[in-house]
Amino acid sequence: MSRVRFATAQALFDAFPEVIHKISVAPTGQAPLDFLRSLSSAGKLPDAVAFCAYLLPRREAVWWACGSVKTLTIDAAQDRSPGFLAAESWAYQPDDQHRQTALDIGNNGDQNYPATWLALAAGWAGGLHALGEQHVPTPPYMTARAVRIAILLSAARVGSAERLARLRFCIAEGIKLAETGLG
Repeated sequence: MSRVRFATAQALFDAFPEVIHKISVAPTGQAPLDFLRSLSSAGKLPDAVAFCAYLLPRREAVWWACGSVKTLTIDAAQDRSPGFLAAESWAYQPDDQHRQTALDIGNNGDQNYPATWLALAAGWAGGLHALGEQHVPTPPYMTARAVRIAILLSAARVGSAERLARLRFCIAEGIKLAETGLG
């Protein structure tokens, strides 16, 4: 069953206005998966990563990011780090206990590491967010923002000869996930 929540690429841009600053291509009336495929085909891979991060529902986005970081990571220890494991655990069992554990790990992690952003992506997938002294529902764009950063940080660590092929594979996996969901 398709997990696409938007009728057009423009509808996604309308729902998440910050995307206009993350993607260099103007939105169109294309179906979202067609728009995503066209970004990938045109070699606009960072744009495609950003679009896919916002396109997928939060759980699927975290799942996709975990798989993408694994695909892109040269350092095998990264996918056994506490941040990676917390994000993966939340994707398997998206309850508040797993979300809070991921958030705590992400908040205390080094923001130079993709696994920290994976943990934040899971941690920001619900619950409340501190805004000054108030606590408000976590904005829905925060998971996508963290997913995008985790994947692009991982991609930056891959040699340029391999980066394009690996990113294309990750985007193809994101499209499959959007088409079928986690099941």
